[in-house]
Formats: sequence, C-alpha cells, structure tokens
Amino acid sequence: MTADPHAVALAVTAARAASEKLAEDIVAIDVSRHLVLTDVFLLCSAANDRAVRAVVDAIEEALLKEHRAKPLRREGESEGRWVLLDYNELVVHVQQTEERFHYALERLWRDCPLIELPAEVHTPRAATP
Repeated sequence: MTADPHAVALAVTAARAASEKLAEDIVAIDVSRHLVLTDVFLLCSAANDRAVRAVVDAIEEALLKEHRAKPLRREGESEGRWVLLDYNELVVHVQQTEERFHYALERLWRDCPLIELPAEVHTPRAATP
C-alpha cells in the first residue's frame, strides 16, 4: 500500500506553501504502510515561533484555497514550537529547528519511503532564477 494520490497532492501543496514562507528541511514521508490514521507526514522547520506561525498560516491558506481542505485538528499553536495540523490523510508538523533536531521524527520513520517533492520546494523563491 502506498499513500493515496490525494494525500500526496495535499502534501505537495503544503510543502510549496511552507517553502514560500522560508521553511527549511521540508520532507514528506509516506507512512501509509505503518499507520491506519494517515498516509503522509509533512515535516518542516522554522527559526522561531513567529516563523512557525507564518508557515502554519500559509499552509492552511493554500490547502483551503487549492483543495478546500480544513484541518480536523490544530495543536501546539499557543507555544509556537511545534504545531501539528491534522488533515486526516496528511499530518503536517511545523517545528522550530531545535524541536526538530531533538525529536528527530525522520529517524523514527526512517523505514518509510520519502515522497518526492518539486524542486522549488527546496529552493526559496527569491533565489530561483
């Protein structure tokens, strides 16, 4: 079993939105073989609580605009260190860099395949020729 194409489309849209707000280390992980509750984890980092909130807001706006998707749950916003957005088939984790390093979710899910994201996700828009 692999991630549902709709979940992958949501992840790509969310990754693009995160990248536009200068999120770093954006990774999409196909967890569909290991979890019944969701298909894809999208992980990204931001420098501080303001940046985390900006990334979260951009992701929510893009997913609503392009897919009419609203999160079922939103957790961790008050602290701004690790915000989780649950879209059922996609779960987005926006973490401050320190939290990302400490919890190392990629290590926990290292046996799951990565989902290829578009090249522009890894390059900030301002640096693109």
